[in-house]
Amino acid sequence: MSARAVRAAGPAAGAARAAWRLLWAAAFVLATPAVPAGTAGFPATYAPLVVRPSGLPERADFDLTGALERARRENKRLYVYLGADECRYCRAYEAFLERHARELAPHFSADWLVVDLRSSLAVPADAVTLRFDGRRRRFAEFQAEIGDERGVLVYPNVWLLDPRMRPLMQMPAGAGTFQTVPEQLEILRLEQ
Repeated sequence: MSARAVRAAGPAAGAARAAWRLLWAAAFVLATPAVPAGTAGFPATYAPLVVRPSGLPERADFDLTGALERARRENKRLYVYLGADECRYCRAYEAFLERHARELAPHFSADWLVVDLRSSLAVPADAVTLRFDGRRRRFAEFQAEIGDERGVLVYPNVWLLDPRMRPLMQMPAGAGTFQTVPEQLEILRLEQ
């Protein structure tokens, strides 16, 4: 029965109208890309240090103290990945990493500590803060401090930093960036 026929049938077709609405709602849910619980984030093959923020859903306050201590202890650089759980571009990058783990994971583990910051698209940039070295910085302050020229919060976002939180290379951000094995290897080797 079409939607027009259901409307024309009047009050006797209340159940049919409800069924029609339920069908449309189901079609909408099925057409909306979903991220299954537990699948968001940097693939486990890369042994990421996952940093969950405090303050969600209104703000995302990331404490990087433990990551910095570990990077200093292990003499590794930081590959800081800021992703959002409901970000389809983040899922695409993470799927790329998963597909190419055999080729890429050894290069990551040799010199890098992957720090996976899990945020949400609902959190605005001015509500994202990063804590390290006894200080808390808003997202824009952090960008300015490390010389990040992008000036906006986009997902996914990657920073390459030394264990003192100094930038090693300006990174692109957003959809489709560094998603070939050669490009990713150039980044890990800090080739511009």
